[in-house]
Amino acid sequence: MISVEEALARVLDLCAPLEAETVPLAAAAGRVLAAPAESRRQQPPFDAASMDGYAIPSLPQPGDSYQVVGEAAAGHRFDRHLQRGEALRIFTGAPVPKGATHVVLQEDVTRDGDNILLGDRVNSDTNIRPAGSDFASGFQIDRGRRLRPADLALLAAMNVDRLQVTRRPEVALIATGDELVMPGENPRDDQIVASNIFALQAMVEAEGGIARLLPIARDNEASLRGVLSLAEAVDMIVTIGGASVGDHDLVGRVAADMGLERSFYRIAMRPGKPLMAGRLNGAPMLGLPGNPVSAIVCGHLFLLPALRALLGLGRHPAPMLRGVLAAPVAANGARAHYMRAKITPKGLIPADRQDSALLSVLETADALLLRPPHDQARAAGEEALYLKL
Repeated sequence: MISVEEALARVLDLCAPLEAETVPLAAAAGRVLAAPAESRRQQPPFDAASMDGYAIPSLPQPGDSYQVVGEAAAGHRFDRHLQRGEALRIFTGAPVPKGATHVVLQEDVTRDGDNILLGDRVNSDTNIRPAGSDFASGFQIDRGRRLRPADLALLAAMNVDRLQVTRRPEVALIATGDELVMPGENPRDDQIVASNIFALQAMVEAEGGIARLLPIARDNEASLRGVLSLAEAVDMIVTIGGASVGDHDLVGRVAADMGLERSFYRIAMRPGKPLMAGRLNGAPMLGLPGNPVSAIVCGHLFLLPALRALLGLGRHPAPMLRGVLAAPVAANGARAHYMRAKITPKGLIPADRQDSALLSVLETADALLLRPPHDQARAAGEEALYLKL
């Protein structure tokens, strides 16, 4: 068995960033930039009023008076140069005219017809946003960024309407086993309902991939070979179950007959020891354990980092956080243990039951508490690493 860290490194070695495609800005939410995006103008493109008031050509002083010679609103420029003793009625966002140095707030001014008188509260604040004070022409957003709502607003202000983004990875998900039926069917007494494939589908799509749920592969070579052949055009293949060493665990053998270049099999972790990885028909392949919790934990630790690598987001493990134990934990054995746990105001509390078949325990957990290999017993109050779910 190899360590979790070595296994992840080998998985990431299988995952090169996918090619780019061009999408309109309106379709770019959550996508990953594959090339820098460059601003075509500065922002603001002109000196702009930051308040409603009056633009004047000198430092405001209490008691000064000016003649109002016009008006400027957002989208409507006053084209004449402002002269000494003149003022311009101006609104937030409007271009400040040439010659103006300050905008006096409207509440600090008394107006009588076309004349204004500055009150006692005026100060030296310009209330002007200088041209280019947000960003200059040529400003760039670098590649390798997953686009958030704030990024889309910035790109729109940069006058960028189309973007180069990494193509979304297409992931084939294949559940295996004679014991499985799909939700809504009528299972026999010796069958169960396929469950973990739907968690993995949701994880793939939340990460930015496209999940393809293929038919259940039964426990015979012909069925498994037929379903695997449907995954020839995808960017990643994920099988669930059948990757162990039992008489009915056929995934490794059949995939090898179809050309699988296996990278490793079995890792020193629980849950999830019977994990397999390799390359099949040019695509990375993960053979996840069949137990529901094992498959989902391995999805967090290996599938999601692999998807991020395919999207061009770099080679990074699942983000581990530091917390405090709110309950003691026993010494750990030779395998890294990812315990289902709850995050409470007092710290992390591992679940009483850690069986890898218990979905109800995983559903109530919001963290995976990491117990490193051969770690000693830990008391409440000690630090621990965890993955937030």
